[in-house]
Amino acid sequence: MALDLFNAAERAVFSRLRTPEKIQVFLDKLAYNKESTCRSPRRVLRDRTAHCMEGAMLGAAALRQLGHPPLLLDLEAVRDDDHVLAIFRIRGHWGAVAKSNYAGLRYREPVYRTLRELVMSYLEHYYNPRKEKTLRGYSRPVNLARFDPIGWMIAEKDNWAIPEYLCTLAHTPVFPPGLVPRKRHVDNRLFVAGLTGRIR
Repeated sequence: MALDLFNAAERAVFSRLRTPEKIQVFLDKLAYNKESTCRSPRRVLRDRTAHCMEGAMLGAAALRQLGHPPLLLDLEAVRDDDHVLAIFRIRGHWGAVAKSNYAGLRYREPVYRTLRELVMSYLEHYYNPRKEKTLRGYSRPVNLARFDPIGWMIAEKDNWAIPEYLCTLAHTPVFPPGLVPRKRHVDNRLFVAGLTGRIR
């Protein structure tokens, strides 16, 4: 069982993360990591800091303890960083947990019938500091069980193999051909709201 890989203190943390909502609250309380690292869930629990990729891996590990497969979904952007979600499905509907420096790119309730519906819920909230809407595509779900042989949940070295693999995947465009906006800008009120709590 995946939980057996963790020590008693780590298992105690996971035991308190009994719902996706509680996982998200835990991710929100972590300091935002501005370093170029790819910490495993074990290291995130120890260091109490994470960025998007690290938060998604911890989220996937925590969801795994609840009986969900450890699935990641990559959101692809232009003139911006990609964003990674840990996704889960309840009664046929998709939801997500995520760590982000932007308030609107985090949790989603499991109410979306398809992955595209889930992804499109991030469209208006996905923008860069120049206020440009930047979301352009999304990957298929990746089950992190494929990385169990390298011990991704407890590794002491950075897990670069996972983001490198995500970069190799084909991404489905969010805009139909010919409808890609040139430079659509987000409303200023939404922009300001999304920066709430942002770490510079």
